Amino acid sequence: MRRNRALFATVTATMTALALAACGSGSTPGSADAASEGAGGNDLGLVQDGVLTVATEGTYRPFTFHDASGELVGYDVEVAEAVAEKLDLEVRFQETQWDAIFAGLDAGRFDTIANQVSITPEREEKYVFTQPYTISRGVIVVRDDDDSVSSFEDLQGKVTAQSLTSNWRALAEESGAQVEAVEGWAQAVTLLEQQRVDATINDSLTFLDYVKERPDAPIKVAAETEETSQSAFVVTPEREALGEAIDGALDELRAEGVLTELSEKYFGEDVSSE
Repeated sequence: MRRNRALFATVTATMTALALAACGSGSTPGSADAASEGAGGNDLGLVQDGVLTVATEGTYRPFTFHDASGELVGYDVEVAEAVAEKLDLEVRFQETQWDAIFAGLDAGRFDTIANQVSITPEREEKYVFTQPYTISRGVIVVRDDDDSVSSFEDLQGKVTAQSLTSNWRALAEESGAQVEAVEGWAQAVTLLEQQRVDATINDSLTFLDYVKERPDAPIKVAAETEETSQSAFVVTPEREALGEAIDGALDELRAEGVLTELSEKYFGEDVSSE
């Protein structure tokens, strides 16, 4: 769903800019206002210098959730931690409900969001996005013994289980399917496995997470959308320098294979690139 990516910049370039700004203001290397080593200076517009404050829900498995011990974990959490380490910043997570997460960003209560935020044209008009760290597609999921569906056109006359508030419902109806209303993925896949519906459309990441936890689940992907949904860190225009610094960190993490490793840890395959 993302149409454009934010400008890419390396961490080195950000460090250089910070150093020049510090010299121009007359700060000394040891002063409290001097840019710290890495990207921890005030020129990044951080809420607290030296700390990357990240908003996340904490209730969105497998991206951001609490494990059995109560620790905040997940794919987005670990990506944010790796980015902060690259920038030589402490990371602090601020758990926030989704409905209030952008308002908190606008109010300056945190520096960025790591919560599978997809870039849309509407959001790009107001915010700055980094390069994506997650890329997914919509998929048709059917029982593993059903070969009658291999495209969205094949959903004509079929019954699909969909949440009435999701975009996937509209796609199912556009494909000619009859929609059985459900509350979410868990109910949809239950109806599918019980052979009470023919298919369900959902995000590929949801499917990958499910089969990773349940490798013997009798379901498979029958078809996928051509269009992708790409998720990234998001900042306000006032913190564009921070967005560019995060971009540089993501470049390094991608080149080092860290994003691939985290993807495979949580999804069983690389979801960090096309």
